[in-house]
Amino acid sequence: MEETLRDLRARAIQLQQAGKLDEASLCYARYLARAPRDAGVWSNLGVLHRVAGRHALSLRAQRRAVALAPEEVGFRNNLANILSDVGEYDASISERRWALERDPTNLNHKAMIGRCYRGLGQYKTAIDYLEQAIADHPNDVELKMQLAFAQLGQGDYATAFETYKIRWQAGELKQRSLPFPEWSGEALDGKTVLVLPEQGFGDAVLFARFIPTLKKLGATVHCLVERPLAALFEGLEGADHVGQGVSADTKIDCWLNMMDLAALHFKETSAIPSPTVLNVPQDSADRAQRIVDPFPDVLKVGVIWTGSVTYKGNAFRSFSHTDFLPLTDIAGVQLFSLYKGPMLAPYFEDGSSALIVDTGSDERGFADTAATMRAMDLVITSDTATAHIAGSLGIPTWTVLHWDPFWVWTHQGETTPWYPNMKLFRQKTPLNWTDVMAEIRDALTFYSKDKK
Repeated sequence: MEETLRDLRARAIQLQQAGKLDEASLCYARYLARAPRDAGVWSNLGVLHRVAGRHALSLRAQRRAVALAPEEVGFRNNLANILSDVGEYDASISERRWALERDPTNLNHKAMIGRCYRGLGQYKTAIDYLEQAIADHPNDVELKMQLAFAQLGQGDYATAFETYKIRWQAGELKQRSLPFPEWSGEALDGKTVLVLPEQGFGDAVLFARFIPTLKKLGATVHCLVERPLAALFEGLEGADHVGQGVSADTKIDCWLNMMDLAALHFKETSAIPSPTVLNVPQDSADRAQRIVDPFPDVLKVGVIWTGSVTYKGNAFRSFSHTDFLPLTDIAGVQLFSLYKGPMLAPYFEDGSSALIVDTGSDERGFADTAATMRAMDLVITSDTATAHIAGSLGIPTWTVLHWDPFWVWTHQGETTPWYPNMKLFRQKTPLNWTDVMAEIRDALTFYSKDKK
């Protein structure tokens, strides 16, 4: 007996709620073939595609839902979300303003309008809008989070890092639970402070430069580090001890988060400190030398195309290893993959590893990555931890940015004061890497000739 439309619709929703997205998608397709004017199902399908990372399909589905039911606030909200995801910020703002007229209590729309202005690189407009919204709704956490990001993009670091302390109330970070208090600004002469890492590996490399700020206040500084960075952080400037833990008999007076060191620093000066000085062990350097020994007479270029796949924005900031393949056609250039992670599987499966030499699959940690970078003439990387490592090492680095990058890179310009050795290449059109990769190919062709 043929499944009824009602049963098919219910089963598709049930599968979606259970996270069985591929099965749910097939059910929705079967249902819509018989009931193409069901706006709710189109919107559900759009949400499904968004979760699955199929952003173009999500946008099409949400537009169909809104076309069928233009007065449905929930559908317009879903459309606004995917419009923002794909960089159509003006259209997203328009949808959110429409929704706010009908539901002014939805503060998320206000936060996301501020976020859209930031995505357009209009930092001051974002700040002005969000400050007014916060004046009206002083307890809203997301409004303050978006304000912090806009202030960071604007370069108002003293204010931004104070605002950014709201991050611990935003629900994405696990609250600290330690047997000693968080530092509250008291004198540190003779005190021992534990500095805790937070968020990603790149953030740790970026913010470790601020540890000497704490040392200047007279503290003994213990800095915790996650295992992949441990060797790289040995002898870290400003730290008396660096490790993955502290011994049970170590007396700690207080703790603070590494990112809050930036707030401490920028209270005193607007100058951006030099990048973190990283340690490259000799055994890592020896390993790197063995890798490059067969390639003595070529321009050696290390490449990274993706970051952590668990980071929710990775799909936008990353691209495919195949985007680097045209660079392998440049005479006198040899590419080396510095990537380690699950996205190596397609790189090996399609034969690209014959053209782009694998160096990362058996590395022991970021110290090996850093050593291999130092054996390169140039590093080309997506916006991930490796950009911060290469920038800190002071080697020639080209960072490939998507249309709405991390605040360190801002939204325009070819350089950043955070890493003076770095050149920035920017995606021209959201979700399209073709133009920027062509620009990199031209730049590398010229660079290779210049280095001969």
